[in-house]
Amino acid sequence: MARNPSQGPIVDVAAALLARIDDLGLQLAQRFVADLDTYRNENQVPFDTIRTSCTRNLTLMVQHFTTDEPVDPEPPKETGRLRAKQGVPLAETLHAFRIGFEFLWSELVAEARRHPAVTDAVLVDLAAEVWALAGDYSVAVAAAYREMSSELMLQREHERSVLVEALFTGVIADPATLGEATRILGLPPRGRYVVVAAEVTVAGREALPGIETALRHARITSAWRLQPDQQVGVLALPGNRESAALAALRKHRARIGMSPPYESLTDTPQALHFARLALVGLAGRAAGVARFDDNPLGMVVAAAPLEAAHMVDVRLREVLTLPHDERLRLLETLETWFAAGGSAATTGERLYLHANTVRYRLRRIEKLTGRSLGDPAAVRDLGAALQAWQVLRTR
Repeated sequence: MARNPSQGPIVDVAAALLARIDDLGLQLAQRFVADLDTYRNENQVPFDTIRTSCTRNLTLMVQHFTTDEPVDPEPPKETGRLRAKQGVPLAETLHAFRIGFEFLWSELVAEARRHPAVTDAVLVDLAAEVWALAGDYSVAVAAAYREMSSELMLQREHERSVLVEALFTGVIADPATLGEATRILGLPPRGRYVVVAAEVTVAGREALPGIETALRHARITSAWRLQPDQQVGVLALPGNRESAALAALRKHRARIGMSPPYESLTDTPQALHFARLALVGLAGRAAGVARFDDNPLGMVVAAAPLEAAHMVDVRLREVLTLPHDERLRLLETLETWFAAGGSAATTGERLYLHANTVRYRLRRIEKLTGRSLGDPAAVRDLGAALQAWQVLRTR
């Protein structure tokens, strides 16, 4: 703003303050340390940076009253960027500037009293200009702070995403690098982990929006990466927190696979493979959570459909070529017999059949397959083939 002739005496006041600006910068820095919690943390905000910032900004403010040049916003912007990097909250950063302008005003008034030419009317005009300048500074500081915060957040997210990808691909192997990665990701270096893979229905859109925050509220730390077809994450499960993790996951209408628990983060690539197998095993279901350990054979069958189909053909070919109704009766009986632990009586109760009818159907299966249900090896093979048929039928 243009200087008013009546403000001429202020130039002398400003010159007097500039003559001892280093001492004023030190005093203001000491006041910050006394009044602001964050500024007392030397590790977070070194005192030298506070004193340098105070001296530089006070110099700029005082020089403003000696020239008609517009305010240079770069120094307050630099302070805003620096405080964002140091992790000082924006509210506390702006509070520091309010303290700074209060300090400047008190020094201007005290020095003005030594200059008879500075009247009360001049001080009234000066007050308006000081607080207008304070507003300009606050706007510049806040804008730079928010811009730097956004940039830092993007950098951190990129860094986290790269580290998560490195865990999944097995790039991180040595203990030192792994320790640094877990520190950045917020994962414990040792513990019990699972990997989750959720199917993405729209490229670029998370299948589990907000899942990291939801898990954090359940005292579960996690790290995630969004891929074109899946959202994958590593979860650290302290104590018995798997049920809490499942509850958070099931709130989403998504198809989700979960690996078995494991204890070393170097095993994450294998765990991701298991999680993806579990996800494949959800074929035919619109949503849900499948854990690999709930049905490992079903997961393996889903992962190798051609091989599974061959096993089904070898073990159940004669049954599957029967007319539709008879085929389904025999397979339902065999499935229920397995679920009943091999008890014909319990199978009959569940199917509302006489036990002898169940035994007749089982003998027919034995005759068609050439395998005896009294032979453990035959039971194993027929059970695997039956489960494979169920999974492939769903697919």
